This record gives sequence, C-alpha cells and structure tokens, in this order.
Amino acid sequence: MFTKKNYPDFWNNYADSFENGLPNLVLDNKFVVLDTETTGFDLKKDRILSVGALVLKQQSIQPKEAFEIFVAQEHYNKDTAKIHGILKGGKKTTVTELEALKVTLETLKNSVLVAHHVGFDVAMLNNALQRNGLPKLKNKTLDTSRLYQKTLSKTKQKESEGHTTLDDLAKVYDISQKDRHTALGDTYITAIAFLHILEKLKPTTLNELLKRDRLFRFW
Repeated sequence: MFTKKNYPDFWNNYADSFENGLPNLVLDNKFVVLDTETTGFDLKKDRILSVGALVLKQQSIQPKEAFEIFVAQEHYNKDTAKIHGILKGGKKTTVTELEALKVTLETLKNSVLVAHHVGFDVAMLNNALQRNGLPKLKNKTLDTSRLYQKTLSKTKQKESEGHTTLDDLAKVYDISQKDRHTALGDTYITAIAFLHILEKLKPTTLNELLKRDRLFRFW
C-alpha cells in the first residue's frame, strides 16, 4: 500500500506526463482505446480480470503498442465467465493487480482515454488504484456510445434513447466480432468505431471533441 509521500516511480511518471497539458489539435493527440473484462458489474465488489488497449496516433492504430493483460483474482463469477471465458485456474498467464496497473498507466501517459461506456472502465481502474493506495486516473475521457449518438439526427437519437451497445456499433460499421467479449477484441471494435465517428464528426480541436462527448438531452 502506497502513501502520498512514497508513490512509486511509475505513478509519478504517469502523473508528470500531464503537466504540460494535451495538444490542441485532435490529430496531434494520442488516444488510448481501452476495455476491461471484469468479474461482474458491481463497482464495489467486482474486480478486473483483464485489460486491453490499442493506441491511436495520427488517427492510426499502433500495433506495437497494443497490449492485453490478465489479472490474478481470487473471486470469479460463473455467470460472467460464460461471457468473457476467463476461468479461475485457466491457462492464461496472469499478473498481480498492481503490475497490471503499472502496465496500463505506462500506456495511458499523456493521452486521452477512449472506451465504450467509459465510466465503468474508469471506475473499475480507479477502484483498483485506490486499493493499492494510488490516486485516480488523470486522463481526459471519451465515450464512443455518446459520441456515436452525436453522429445521428435528433430524431434517431430519440429513437435509440441514447443507448448504443458495442454490438450495435460493430453492425453499423461492419466490424468483425470474432473476438467479442475479450478485452483486446472489444478494444479493436471500439477503436475502429471511434475512427469512423471521428470521420463523421470531423472535429479539429480536442476541446471541440470533448464537448461533443457531453451528456445530451432529448428535446
């Protein structure tokens, strides 16, 4: 357990990366598209089983910077295991929660975090950070579910009731769902959908894009 006086170097390096702010132009920013697979959806009780991430630079996926990491956990849920296929005592190589956080933070340095229903992934990561005596994430975030809604007419937004699943986006943009419900597979779908959304919205500045991500109201 860390305290404020002795945060580890990997946290300090991560935090220091934001000191000069993010680039003004969308094209100059690094986006990290991230997904977590978890033991369930209870933010207090459940834990992260795997984290997958893809890095986008100049609106292009950087394959060499992708990762998928599996976290050793004592608690497993048989019902959710049917979805993601991560089993207790399985053959996948696992690391400690702290090591997974270290790898994740290294990739998230000085970037904008993108995810589908991003609030859940951020909450799960923040809870893991808190358990290890570390502060919350510092990244700006974007939610592909909300951004996709901004590509629709107001009528279609009302019809969808503001809810879009990752399966919906895969169908809309004709993205393969071969590895659906794996952290890296879901990250791939999210990343391709995000690139399509950027093409549709055509934001120039990061602030413009962040404003598009604001919660919308039907009127």
